[in-house]
Amino acid sequence: MGFVSIYLTITAHAQTSMPLPKAVIDGTGPGWYALAKEHFVNVNCNPETWSWTNGVVQCTGKPTGVIRTTKLQTNFELVVQWRHLQSGGNSGVFVWATPDSIKALEQGKGRLPTGIEVQVLDHGYTEQYEKQSKKKADWFTTNGDVFPTGSTTMDPFPPVAPNGKRSFPSKNLSKGVGEWNHYYVRCINGEVRLWVNGEEVSGGNNIRPASGYLCLESEGAPVEFRELRIRELP
Repeated sequence: MGFVSIYLTITAHAQTSMPLPKAVIDGTGPGWYALAKEHFVNVNCNPETWSWTNGVVQCTGKPTGVIRTTKLQTNFELVVQWRHLQSGGNSGVFVWATPDSIKALEQGKGRLPTGIEVQVLDHGYTEQYEKQSKKKADWFTTNGDVFPTGSTTMDPFPPVAPNGKRSFPSKNLSKGVGEWNHYYVRCINGEVRLWVNGEEVSGGNNIRPASGYLCLESEGAPVEFRELRIRELP
């Protein structure tokens, strides 16, 4: 093998073995601002379900319900870090939660809003689900599903769940109990895209309706959020 061949081989190997660049979107820069306690309203949780301490949003997980932003959002970017404190923890971030569904929750009808849910699920949930239900956990993942709830509609990006509604993540990047995960969510013109720990993994388009509240979900187990930042877009 000649020198040129050796050089090309080494160069090609170096190029293929180099890690792909990750998105570094930390919610800083023009237009971004922090979401704090005063930006949220309790919808159907107990007063003690949610607390804010030193920049960390703490949720007990009980009862199931949500808090919502004070403002309606249409086009925006969101960054948020989250971690579960218990194996099998379940939570989520709702975008474009409809005002009508929020009103119904405030009146005691139902538990979660209509909109797009960006799943926040611990890996231990899979084992718990299969043990309790005696069914295969093939209709969800624990790495960042994006899916419509209620009457909201969406064309999911592949890979797609067996029911045809959920966008499954293209990579498994979520960390386990006690570890912080980073979500970057981009919601523009009826399209939602999710980056998990720096890499785009799931989403969907042709979403209707494509405006509503941003919500944080309480669903059964303690979870924490921090570094909530948003940038509103035209």
